[in-house]
Amino acid sequence: MPQSCTPALPTPPASAAVIDDRSGQAPAAWRFFTDGVMGGVSRGRMTAESAAGRPALCLRGEVRLENNGGFIQMALDLPSPPVGPWRGIELDVLGNGHRYGLHLRTAGMSLPWQAWRATFAAPPVWHTVQLPFSEFAPHRTSGRLEPSAVRRIGILALGEAMTAEVCVARLAWLR
Repeated sequence: MPQSCTPALPTPPASAAVIDDRSGQAPAAWRFFTDGVMGGVSRGRMTAESAAGRPALCLRGEVRLENNGGFIQMALDLPSPPVGPWRGIELDVLGNGHRYGLHLRTAGMSLPWQAWRATFAAPPVWHTVQLPFSEFAPHRTSGRLEPSAVRRIGILALGEAMTAEVCVARLAWLR
């Protein structure tokens, strides 16, 4: 992972409520998935580590498109619905310059490919990304994104053959 000279160690703004900042004694229970669940051949891993001076959760691997595949993912099931009002998601990311997906799954979604999707760039220095809910597009679902219905948040390398490398140090609800 590229190193920045001085790691950004911002104090979370009062306008955000932390979901996971990797500093707690009991870090959030993220899970790792690949397209292997549907016959794909992408490979990767998820690791908790120090990245450029910050505790982070990192997603790395090779995304391949053979066998109708094309993703690796780390996902967090939320223990309870968010208490808002929230206007989006904020995350501190470090990566290899590629674009990645942030997918939201809501109550009532029953098919694994349904999600609300947005993308973000992960530059080789720590960077804070703000994704307003208005930037999320429905994928194989309809209706309106209701923040209070969000039950899972996923970070994905998706849809193109690539070497994935993205770390997340903080994930928060954005007021």
